[in-house]
This record gives sequence, structure tokens and C-alpha cells, in this order.
Amino acid sequence: MKRKYIQKSILCLGLLAAMSCTDNFDEINSDPQGSTAEQLAQDFNNITGYSKVMFNFIFEQDPLWGYQIQQNLQGDVWSGYMATPNPFGSNNNNMTYNLVNGWNGRAWDDAYTNVMANALKIEHETKTKGLYPEIYAMSQILKVEAMHRITDIYGPIVYSKYSSESSVKEYDSQEQVYTQMFADLDEAIVTLSKAADSGESSIITKADFSKYGGSYSKWVKFANSLRLRLAMRLAVKAPAVAKEQAEKSISQKYGVMLTKDDSFVFLSDFTNPVYGNSNSYEDINMSADMESILVGYNDPRLSKYFAVSVKYPGEYKGIRTGIVLPVAPDGATKAARKDFSKVGEAINVKETVFLSTAEVFFLRAEGALRGWNMGSDVQSLYEAGITASFEQFGVSSSTYKTSTALPKAYVDPLDATNNAAAVNNVTVAWEAGASNEVKLQKIITQKWIAGFPDGQEAWTEWRRTGYPKLFPITNNTSNGVISSQLGVRRVNFVASEIAGNKDGVATGIAKLGGPDNGATRLWWDTGVNF
Repeated sequence: MKRKYIQKSILCLGLLAAMSCTDNFDEINSDPQGSTAEQLAQDFNNITGYSKVMFNFIFEQDPLWGYQIQQNLQGDVWSGYMATPNPFGSNNNNMTYNLVNGWNGRAWDDAYTNVMANALKIEHETKTKGLYPEIYAMSQILKVEAMHRITDIYGPIVYSKYSSESSVKEYDSQEQVYTQMFADLDEAIVTLSKAADSGESSIITKADFSKYGGSYSKWVKFANSLRLRLAMRLAVKAPAVAKEQAEKSISQKYGVMLTKDDSFVFLSDFTNPVYGNSNSYEDINMSADMESILVGYNDPRLSKYFAVSVKYPGEYKGIRTGIVLPVAPDGATKAARKDFSKVGEAINVKETVFLSTAEVFFLRAEGALRGWNMGSDVQSLYEAGITASFEQFGVSSSTYKTSTALPKAYVDPLDATNNAAAVNNVTVAWEAGASNEVKLQKIITQKWIAGFPDGQEAWTEWRRTGYPKLFPITNNTSNGVISSQLGVRRVNFVASEIAGNKDGVATGIAKLGGPDNGATRLWWDTGVNF
């Protein structure tokens, strides 16, 4: 991992003010290679450049170390997807709940300098000028996709007041952020549905770096599906709003994702950075939780997600997160476990799935479990989610959906103190007579498996539901701040903001509902499911 990186320059007041100083907008946005605004405007190049950056920084595609500290050493490990063989900071790090501020600000800084700033540039070139409403709508959906991840990391964020000329950038509460995001999706869906009704000849093609190729109707399906994801966050905290928004997604003319081709897939210039962090840096491996669940279930996706261990040929071997890892005096700190199972070839692609059809089926299954109108019954939607995931990864099984196999115990071949009995004790097979809690555990466990490798979303849903059950860490260095059983609930506000928008941060803390640390639950994180 590269330990130093250059701070991005700050314009006006702090990071968030960078795009609010609109008096010199054209100067700020001049092309560093010397192209004029008129030259860039040809073929929408001025807009497509902004759009491409937004796509690239939903999570950071390159360099690898940027992604590593933006997501890999937070959401990816806290979700139970992956674990590191590297005892960063002599085992005082995110994995042992001693949160590293120098890492955890990366997601925030990327979001505002690369996503929000470019969304505002697109707004200036489209909505402000009365041009290209479809491109503006697409940018709003991208903004929601990126920024719901940020509010789900930190809680209150600057969102609705981002472009304000005020010297203090006030934070929205998380409830306010979600309300505004639903409104942003509403506006985008109306615009793109109208365009789709008129035919699929699309002006957004050059600004669309997804597999959709500029299809208006597919972008509407994505927006509806994203609304469904956001609605589910509020299922307990604001159940009436959640039901309304979820059913609105299903009933809208173009509906939600139904086929493999409906999944929202970014076509990147870079191989998925998860693969590089595992196979180039050798800083990330399969987790003990993945081993316990996938091997226990004899899951056919196992060989797609991970490679067999070099250290233990023929075996899939994970690392338990938050244990004491050996710190070698010669600097070879990773040697003991770096040859456990690495991330597999299915992730060695220049594609990133931000929302899959499989996830949408599982969201609908949970909605049906809660009594919402999701267009089908719980079991059918649950099993459709499994089918969609299998299709996505090119696997099959005639017995998986009816399997009564259970996750297996974890055995650390190098240190028996890390061994643990299986904790996520549910089967794959649907049980009509089970409690709602058990049914939810099955749904979320399968959604967790299907969502790999996006650990950010998996960590968020784990915090919301408690599922799948994960092995607790054994080496807690948080000095009693963060519970080993409850895990990290959020990331504290970041240094760039405290330096450049201190009074704004104070508004965020006031709306947080607890101290600014990793133990404070977010607004939707209620600790109960029904």
C-alpha cells in the first residue's frame, strides 16, 4: 500500500466550496491541455469528460492504493467479504477498530472533488443553459448512486446545500439526504421516461460509460431499482415512506431490473481494483466468513470469487478479520497468510457492477416479506435472486436452492486461537414455516453472497439487518469505543472538512445523534428488523 498521497488543492473555503465559487466557473473548468470551451463542446466532450470522472469515482478505479483506502480497508473488510494478511500499523488499524483517519477521509474527498463537483459542472452545461435535460437526468442518478454510499459511511453530509454561496457548508441530516435523493430520482425518472416514450434514439450515449449504451429505458429501470435500495434502508426507521417509495419503484411504467442485461455495469478502463489489491499488492484475501459460508454451502460461485490457496493447494482458505497478525522484524509482515485464497478471475475484468438484477430480486423479496406489493411472493423472489446471481457469474446447480447444508466452522491452520464455530446458521432452502427473522436472514445472506465484491453495500446492509452473522474480531484496539460484537457503525468526519469547513462539520455533528466516532449508529441503523 502506498502510504503517502498528495492532497488535492482546495479552492475557496475548503473542499466543499471548490465548485460553489461560480464567478470564475469557466476558468476553473478550463482544459489543462489548452483546449478551449468551444473545442471541448464538440460531440459533448465537455460533458462526457465530467461524466466519465463521476463513473470512475463512485469508487476509485485507479490507482490501486486510492481504492484501497477509499473502500477496501473499510467496507470490504467490515462487510465480511475480505480480510488482510497485512498487520498495518502493528495491528492498530481499521480491522482492529482503531480507525485510521488518513485512510477514511479518502471516500469523502473523492466524492466531493470528483463526483459532486462534476455533477455541478454538468448541471451548469445542461440545466442552467436549458440544454440536454436527459444528460442532466443521467448525472443526477449517478450522483445519487455515488452519494448514498457517502451518507451511509459518514451519516450527515453536505448534499442539498452543496452549491450554496454561504461561507459555511451546512450538512443535511441523513433523513434530509434520503428525502432529497428520492426527489432527485423523481425528477430524473420523469425526464428519462418521457425520452424513452419518444423512442430510444439517445443523446446521452456519449456520456454513458455503462453497458446501457445510452438506453433511456434502462436508465429508468436503474433509477427505479436504486430507489428500491434506498427505500429498504428505511424499512424500520420510516416504514410508511419506505413502503411508498418501494411500491413506487415497482409500479412505475418501466419498472425495476428483471434480466441480466438490466444490471448497472460500468465499463471501466481499469481492471476492477479489488483484483489488483489482492493479486498485485497481496494486501487482501478471502475472509474467514466467506470460507465458512461459501464452502459450507458448497456454493458454485466460490471458484468464481476466489482462487484456491497457494499455501494449501486444493483448499479455499480465508483469513479472520481483526486478529493478531505476525509483525516480522524484516518487514515481511504479510508472508504468513498472503498465500491464502486471493480474489478470483471473475473479478479480473474491466467492469464494475454497481447494482445487479440479483440484488433487486432480493430487495423485492424482503419487501414482500414486509407485506409490500412487490409483484410476487417472497419465496419466488428469493429464488429468482439466486437464479439471477448464478446467471451473472455463469454457474449452475440443480440442488442449491433446496440445500440444507450449513456454514462450516473456521479453522486457522496457523493459529488455533482464531478458530471459531460457524455463526451464520441458516440453510439456503426456503422454509415457509420459519419466522420472519429467519426468512430475512436467508434473504440477506444470499444477497450478501450475490453482491460480491462490493463490500460497501454489503457492510451497509449488515449494519441495517445484522446479517449475515459474522465472526467478531478478537483484537480490539479501539480503547473501548467500538464494540467487538456490534462492529464499526460509521466513519468519523474527515480532516479535510475539519480544516476547511469546521463550522459546517459542527452542523453535521449536531445532526448525528451521538459522538463523532465509529460506534455511533446512523439514522436508519435501528438495531431491530421488525
